[in-house]
Amino acid sequence: MTDYLRDGPAIYRQSFATIRAESDLSAFSPDVAGVVVRMIHACGQTDLTDNVVATDGVVPAARTALRGGAPILCDASMVASGITRKRLPADNDVRCHLSEPTLPSLAEQLGTTRTAAALEFWRPSLAGAVVAIGNAPTALFALLDMIDAGAPRPAAIVGAPVGFVGAAESCGALAAREDLEFITVTGRRGGSAITAAAVNALASPEE
Repeated sequence: MTDYLRDGPAIYRQSFATIRAESDLSAFSPDVAGVVVRMIHACGQTDLTDNVVATDGVVPAARTALRGGAPILCDASMVASGITRKRLPADNDVRCHLSEPTLPSLAEQLGTTRTAAALEFWRPSLAGAVVAIGNAPTALFALLDMIDAGAPRPAAIVGAPVGFVGAAESCGALAAREDLEFITVTGRRGGSAITAAAVNALASPEE
């Protein structure tokens, strides 16, 4: 029989000990560092620290919002599926609107992607929400444009869309904001797993 570690809790402890030993977390406050560790665990890349940018207040802002029952608005079903419901402090609603029947025609009308057009369904719930964008750069661009046009501000944004067209630019645009609480991954890296892991960490005060 192949010899490998079979003890789940031991694997868990060793994994996070390895991440903390091999990652330079010195640039982050302890609460942000806990979120970054979870993001690294989701992608297996300890140098992700080089690309994570976060505001000082993003962790308390997100946790306060979630404890108050704020919804989590997701750009993709994969992000929504990756959020561990038992971690949520107030049985928070996790929403993704990509299956709305009118979305294709709305996207055509707006001249944008379906993922970006789906943000129109966020408007009634955007104030004080936690936003999780891990797939579509167009969604992150659209969110920033909506806010600049007067839409309500979310409590916190996890913005880490992945890809080769617009990902670096959209995350860079978020990283440059001084009026929002956020955590983002600059450059091309990101994705649903990293984004969901960040939300799961934000939902857990012990992190």
